[in-house]
Amino acid sequence: MNVFYEGQVIWSQIDANMHMRHSAYSDFAAQARFVMLEEYGLKPDVFVKLKIGPVLFREELFYLREVHANDRIKVTSELTKARPDGSRFSLRQEMFRGDGVKAAIINVDGAWINLETRKLTGLPNELSELFMKMPRAADFVEDIPSEAIRQ
Repeated sequence: MNVFYEGQVIWSQIDANMHMRHSAYSDFAAQARFVMLEEYGLKPDVFVKLKIGPVLFREELFYLREVHANDRIKVTSELTKARPDGSRFSLRQEMFRGDGVKAAIINVDGAWINLETRKLTGLPNELSELFMKMPRAADFVEDIPSEAIRQ
């Protein structure tokens, strides 16, 4: 299991129904992605220097089971689809409660943005190579750009 975040649900992440609020799921998933990038050598200071950052096009959450205050959670992350250079990607993340029950599935589609031009960009080769070493799902698919198929 590719766990990139483990922690405790705190009071401020609880809603009026006494379970974890919907936006906390996204927050934990984002933290797991951030940790995953860093663990694979894609450190924040490098992105700041290059003026590049990740951007999400889609985030889809499936809420499976309630999570309560003081529950411990684990969040996994793995690539489900990526272009060979990592310029576009999809991730599946799963959140588990402390009792091992799967509480949520989070699917995201993303890319990289140049923070100055505000246009999509790729990663430099050395970062692309690091990115493509991230854990892959059993159902991983290589995404071939449509323009490459037409040639």
